[in-house]
Amino acid sequence: MAVRANLILAAICVLTTFLAVPKCQGKDWPRFRGPDGSGRAASTELPVSWSTDSNIIWKTPLPGPGASSPVLHDNRVHLTCHTGYNGPDEGGSVEDLRRHLLTFSMEDGSLLWQKSFEPALPEEPKIRDHGYAANTPLVDRDGIYLFLGKTGLFALDHDGIIQWKADVGSGASGWGTAASPISHANLLFINASVESESLIAINKSTGREIWRAGGIRESWNTPLITTSPEGREELVIAMIGSIKGYNPRNGELLWTCDTDISWYMVPTGLARDGIVYYLGGRSGTTMLAVKTGGNGDVTGTHRLWTQRKGSNVSSPVIHGDHLYWVQDQRGIAYASHIDTGEILYEERLERAAQFYASPVIAGDTIYYLDRNGRCFLVKASPQFELIEVNDLKDGSQFNGSPAISQNSLVLRSDKFLYRIGTQPN
Repeated sequence: MAVRANLILAAICVLTTFLAVPKCQGKDWPRFRGPDGSGRAASTELPVSWSTDSNIIWKTPLPGPGASSPVLHDNRVHLTCHTGYNGPDEGGSVEDLRRHLLTFSMEDGSLLWQKSFEPALPEEPKIRDHGYAANTPLVDRDGIYLFLGKTGLFALDHDGIIQWKADVGSGASGWGTAASPISHANLLFINASVESESLIAINKSTGREIWRAGGIRESWNTPLITTSPEGREELVIAMIGSIKGYNPRNGELLWTCDTDISWYMVPTGLARDGIVYYLGGRSGTTMLAVKTGGNGDVTGTHRLWTQRKGSNVSSPVIHGDHLYWVQDQRGIAYASHIDTGEILYEERLERAAQFYASPVIAGDTIYYLDRNGRCFLVKASPQFELIEVNDLKDGSQFNGSPAISQNSLVLRSDKFLYRIGTQPN
């Protein structure tokens, strides 16, 4: 019976791999915001409390800072950082800037290998607030995919050998570059708004550009793949003033929806049951829901609701019939009804700093990590309930979002990489 069960499990894994649905990789957190980009973890037995001297499985120093998030695959942790230059206020020259891809053992935090990249110059002499390593890598069984802005998009094998490089534009911004790659049906999708005001599809095996859609302005969010109520696959991205849906195979613009958000769009959206949800901006309308599956301008037909309580940086999570998020500047946690956007609570998280990390959710617990390393555990419920507050206090900033695997959290700051979990016996 055990052999038969193993054969059935193997067949299921082959089928789901063919369908590009990451269901059999329970130990992996392969991209920004986890397997499907929702921030939801399969692990449910995570630690509730930790500190600098408790429930730290390992703590590894990093050679430099970064705002990217760790990704996990095959018992390894992949992470980016930068060294050599951190802005004119700290001396040095931008020519000395180096970006690094680091690969660590999930077991003990040891560094397995490191790959360094010289910048494509001229680079921005100063990146406001969050530095030169903000794009989260993508990893799968075939390799690691690394987007470094105008320096390029790279594919590496699991030993750190570069397989190909693709250029997506030469633009730069004082806010840096932050969108992360996603993959679907042997294509990589890159939000190159900063680099070329483009959304670009790249062949995952060869690095060859397949299509490019222009006009992507003031957009720092990672695209998402969803399926409309009619069963149509759509690639969705938000930019200043609008959300757009594309055919992921050929780049055809399917629909566009006005947001009434007059700011750049940073938070990554969520998709469920044919509806996408986006936050963005600091005033006026800062949140909306849009039904997918339309054609042309769908503002009047598919925009379901808008809300004036949102976030300008961190992304939301969904649990049950509710959306949850934290306002990045004021440290206010929110819950709203997914069908109407009605605010169910707004509660200030005491002594919270800014929030750049997007929350993750495991079971019915939401993890909000602020920039000072304080993590607020809040129950995913329409009634606010603070479960615990944990503080790492390592003297640096925490800008990356947590990754979750094997009943533990992997967090990065500018100085250290942590694996947090119940200490083994």
